[in-house]
Amino acid sequence: MTMDPARLRTVVGSGLLAFPVTHFRTDGTFDETPYRASIVSNIENGAVALFAPGGTGEFFSLTLDECRKVVRAAVGEAKGRLPIIAGTGYGTAMAVEFARAAEQEGADGILVLPQYLLNVEQEGLYRHIDAICRAVKIGVIVYNRDNCIFAAETLDRLAGTHANLVGFKDGQGDVEQLVRVRQRMGERLVYVGGMPTAEVFAVPYLSAGFTTYSSAVFNFIPQTAQRFYKAVRSGDTKTTDELLQKFFIPYIALRNRRRGYAVSIVKAGLRVVGRSAGPVRPPLTDLSEAETAELRSILVGALGDAMH
Repeated sequence: MTMDPARLRTVVGSGLLAFPVTHFRTDGTFDETPYRASIVSNIENGAVALFAPGGTGEFFSLTLDECRKVVRAAVGEAKGRLPIIAGTGYGTAMAVEFARAAEQEGADGILVLPQYLLNVEQEGLYRHIDAICRAVKIGVIVYNRDNCIFAAETLDRLAGTHANLVGFKDGQGDVEQLVRVRQRMGERLVYVGGMPTAEVFAVPYLSAGFTTYSSAVFNFIPQTAQRFYKAVRSGDTKTTDELLQKFFIPYIALRNRRRGYAVSIVKAGLRVVGRSAGPVRPPLTDLSEAETAELRSILVGALGDAMH
């Protein structure tokens, strides 16, 4: 049985979120067995909800049938222990199709990634999210980023119509917008940090009312990810400053070296710790051997034995 949307909102805001990579074989096909093992690892390391597949899970590279398989595998391993939130996106008709498929496979919620290509008016965004919320009964979280930026008034209108709109994930970082949304919506939504390498933004986001964020590095250094999250929540600036200096700042410098590396570097991290998830799919490109070696040095230098 899937989780009630109101319960999903509470659970999502209660701890650290993760979005597992999707495992591919060398020929690019979905590799389900190690993917299932990674879901178990995410659960055992204390994530409170999983985005599967999300952006780091290369949702944008998956067919509808593959998304069904990914969601089915994640739900099968979760066994109700934590919610699985599946991605949807593209144009409205396709987004509805992906959302319905995820619900059919047992997902507890939907993360709406930005629509394909177009910059649109707020009325268009309203109709897009309205159609998705009407298509499913499970919880819906909108992803505010790129060409999908929501005015506070649009969110208020949507929330007034759809009880299953439960969350606002931000990947834009516009403080003025975040304040407007938070002041308008209050506790009606759960607020999730969704910037690339969200740890770098976690402290200021907490002051803006974002109690949680989704961690990409959780894939390969879950204990460090949890340590950082707990330090953020407790105000332990000594720990957050140390980890930012020693690991996250060098990590994002490497991440920013090439377009698309926000995903590629996570799979490289898994290779470094001996749990390869295979290559990224085109049009993404993998880190070079030299860059992977550089990532290994960053991890060893910053974390030592804690890198696993």
